[in-house]
Amino acid sequence: MRLKDRNLLGIETLTPEEIKLILDTAVPFKEIFTRSVKKVPTLRGKTVVNLFYEPSTRTRTSFELAEKRLSADVLNISVNTSSIVKGESLIDTAKTIEAMKADFVVIRHSMAGAPHLLARTISASIINAGDGMHEHPTQALLDLFTVRDKKGKIENQNVVIVGDILHSRVARSNIWALTKMGAKVTVVGPVTLIPSHIENLKVKVAYKLDDVLPHADVIYVLRVQRERQKQHLFPSLREYSELYGIDMDRLKKCKKDVIVMHPGPMNRGIEISSEVADSSFSVITEQVTNGIAIRMAVLYLLAGGAEKVEEGE
Repeated sequence: MRLKDRNLLGIETLTPEEIKLILDTAVPFKEIFTRSVKKVPTLRGKTVVNLFYEPSTRTRTSFELAEKRLSADVLNISVNTSSIVKGESLIDTAKTIEAMKADFVVIRHSMAGAPHLLARTISASIINAGDGMHEHPTQALLDLFTVRDKKGKIENQNVVIVGDILHSRVARSNIWALTKMGAKVTVVGPVTLIPSHIENLKVKVAYKLDDVLPHADVIYVLRVQRERQKQHLFPSLREYSELYGIDMDRLKKCKKDVIVMHPGPMNRGIEISSEVADSSFSVITEQVTNGIAIRMAVLYLLAGGAEKVEEGE
């Protein structure tokens, strides 16, 4: 089986079978991490351009490591030191990249739909590394991989996503991914941070965190976007933390095998306490590791891979 599209623009258009293919393909790539030489020649001769219009540490570094471990030639374009600051359009930048014969472009952009625009403009395979408030597909895939790895399955797992659902591309991609794979999703947060009609995405909505925690198998904590506080979408960070922050007192109300996830970066002491973040319940660092394997799998499959992962040198 192969992916039906040459791009990865979002989770919304992927089938459950394609999602499973990506997760399964990531397993042998993760095993490569245990070798003394953590590299395979899969993308030797291929060029990948990382085009990030927004700040990123985890996603950009994860993609770069994935690309290099697949033996690709990697080019990072820094927006602050490129012609973009001189007013060059996204399309002109893309055509310049195409003229350099890039095979893949990994793009993060503040504009929803930017990766789709590139996919219509150039022949390189486009991977969405986050577009506005729309999607962040590889984050959702690594989260699914982590849930399956820690819980043994995704189907019928009760997943509570807590925080700023309204502005979160991570929440959207995870909702689509989790529900497609049979998980039961509940979103929790202040009424001002819950999108209207989100029930149409096959999720439950709650406004009191303590009511849903006892049933949770997975608690997915979203970052408090402090810039939203200027819009007065909730009274104060202190009140938000009291109502929706995950601390050890709240975990005492949960199942003993509950896991806590966070896409990073964390605001310790606001949406999650340091005690929880560093506890045995937390799988946050494992998410980071799994992100490399998932991104290796995505690149491999978009390059046409469908057989057994090639052995390293």
